[in-house]
Amino acid sequence: MARSEGGRVPASRRIVMSCIGAALVALAAAPAWADATGRPRGGAVLSAARPEEVGLSSGRLARIGRVMEEEVAAGRLPGAVVMIARRGRLAYAESFGFRDKAANAPLAKDAIFRIYSMTKPLASVAAMTLVEDGRIQLTDPVSKYLPEFKDLKVAVPRPNALGEQAVDLVAAERAPTVQDLLRHSAGLAYGEITTNALVKAAYAKAGLFKPDFDYNTTDLSPEEFTSRLAAAPLAYQPGTVWQYSLAVDVLGRVVEKASGQRLGAYLEERVLAPLGMTETGFSVPADKAGRIALPLPTDPATGAPNRLIDGSVPKNDSGGAGGYGTASDYLRFAQAMLDGGALDGARVLSRTSVELMTSDHLGDRIRPVATPGDLLMGVPGYTFGLGFMVRKEPGIAGVPGSKGEFMWAGYAGTFFWVDPKEDLAVVMMTQAPGPSRAHYRREIKQLVYGAIVD
Repeated sequence: MARSEGGRVPASRRIVMSCIGAALVALAAAPAWADATGRPRGGAVLSAARPEEVGLSSGRLARIGRVMEEEVAAGRLPGAVVMIARRGRLAYAESFGFRDKAANAPLAKDAIFRIYSMTKPLASVAAMTLVEDGRIQLTDPVSKYLPEFKDLKVAVPRPNALGEQAVDLVAAERAPTVQDLLRHSAGLAYGEITTNALVKAAYAKAGLFKPDFDYNTTDLSPEEFTSRLAAAPLAYQPGTVWQYSLAVDVLGRVVEKASGQRLGAYLEERVLAPLGMTETGFSVPADKAGRIALPLPTDPATGAPNRLIDGSVPKNDSGGAGGYGTASDYLRFAQAMLDGGALDGARVLSRTSVELMTSDHLGDRIRPVATPGDLLMGVPGYTFGLGFMVRKEPGIAGVPGSKGEFMWAGYAGTFFWVDPKEDLAVVMMTQAPGPSRAHYRREIKQLVYGAIVD
């Protein structure tokens, strides 16, 4: 998976490390979205290449712009930033539409997006650094770090004598583990999508699920979040079902306990700063708030209002849905995972850990309520690893791709994937929550693979 450092042109980038101060790396050539000093905004960028230098067609890549501009003109999409790296070089970086349509403000490549569940791979990598440090084992029970998660109960629905649904509370047959958190098999759920009525009601009562504000627990302190979630019943026996869930938020609490640091601080130290991801975090500074991309006021498909987290400092760093960042920052993360855990001489994980994370961790023992691919793109053919969805075969799925590609996406419309076989990393950022998300994820995959010509 990895390439030698000597086989790639060094990336021009700036690294800001809060713990040791600012360090500037001189740019060989300023990108098109550089500021007045010639330094890139939106995070450090990979070195540029003409598409044809890395096996892509400029003419075919132009189809991306045509499709995006049509969607913006039709009022179905506020705007989007798309960045594509192949063979370690930036071959495509374009923005379309509006950062704020009501203000007629165009979307720049350095726009800041709410990445929601694309925070999960970042938090998962942070957890794996602690595994590599010998401070966490994947088989550790969650209760080793969070004692509230001892002696859990499971809500088991059953029909009663009248044929109505009743619920039994039974003891968990085993404790959920750190591995369960990473692969969403801990028995936890999201109130927004679970069909277990008792769990949904318990989450709503605890403030873990807000019917009028999806995927927002940032108003709870870490202690409130942990105690309230542990008091609610599990939706399934641990280790038996893949259910997309609050598990990575719990994983963030485990990272905090094992590291002794707030999740954002640990993530900055061990992942973000080493990779040059200078504009990614759990809040947006006031002087950068004007770069936050905004959704359309209402969803074009449903007419429902679009309500997203606001960028202010949260009470807790939500490892599952609390992140903000730029397309160029996230492309650096994707490229580092493609390169086996390292980028520009900075290593955050070993190659073997990345390979473990991007392997099948469900197998035949853990059944999905809805498969990861069905949930993300409306297609079968995918399993789940540790923090990433993973393609099982070249076929089956109704989108192009390769066996072993891995990815995830965010509630507000963000999406990324990494294809080791094609030496490809792609990020699409938009702020378009709603049922159209799966359509755009399939669309961008088709457009990018259609541009590969080598």
